[in-house]
Amino acid sequence: MKIQKTNAARLLDSKKIAYELVPYQVDESDLSAVHVAEQLSEPIEQVFKTLVLRGDKSGFFVCVIPGADELNLKFAAKVSGNKSCDLIPMKDILGVTGYIRGGCSPLGMKKKFPTFIHNTAPLYPFIYVSGGVRGLQIKIEPQKLIDCCEMTVCELVSK
Repeated sequence: MKIQKTNAARLLDSKKIAYELVPYQVDESDLSAVHVAEQLSEPIEQVFKTLVLRGDKSGFFVCVIPGADELNLKFAAKVSGNKSCDLIPMKDILGVTGYIRGGCSPLGMKKKFPTFIHNTAPLYPFIYVSGGVRGLQIKIEPQKLIDCCEMTVCELVSK
């Protein structure tokens, strides 16, 4: 099966960063990271989802968190230098990032936004993030992703 290169993959190629494109079966009624992890037969802790937010001071920023977890908006606001923040409406995802819901990658967005990743990511030999389209994940060493996107590693979810 031929896999189409996405903007996310092309960005990694241009920086000579090793990664693997991993296709999975899309279920339009369940775009959750939990479903993706099941399709990949990987622990949900290693399948990360990309969330786009707007802060009251900074504007747009990105948080990348483990797939089964909920983002703590207070933590996100604090690390991004905002008093408050909220997820952007689904209808705005494509216009802001160039990606659609269920295919939003922290790599290769239309613009470079401040990006934060949950502090468990570096604990794993590899993690998965969206490849930029539904049905495609990027398997990558966390530190390579962190360096490529100039991510800040921090606490983003409440346990």
